[in-house]
Amino acid sequence: MEMAQRHGIPSRLSEAELRSLQDNPPAWLVQSRANRTGKRPVWVHLTCAVCGYSEAVRPKKWWPNFSFVFCGHHKNSELPELFLGDVRSEYEGVGSRFVGVVDVREDQA
Repeated sequence: MEMAQRHGIPSRLSEAELRSLQDNPPAWLVQSRANRTGKRPVWVHLTCAVCGYSEAVRPKKWWPNFSFVFCGHHKNSELPELFLGDVRSEYEGVGSRFVGVVDVREDQA
């Protein structure tokens, strides 16, 4: 959307205008599409492992692959059990209200 605004594309297009843009994209749009590597999704759905609250957010580069996420107001006693021999790391500031959790084997920590 930002690039469209920057290049003067109106916020509303007719079907014919959209089709024309897709069939003959400007150079900046071709480059933008080429930059999409597919390495990280544009949006992810986070769901609390305790209460089921869910939201769609844009993932951050610093996020590891979380074992699960939970709403920050839940108590530790409400979280899924940690397996024997595992170590748990918590990452605050995930989405609007989540804490991300990564459980790994102790010998991998």
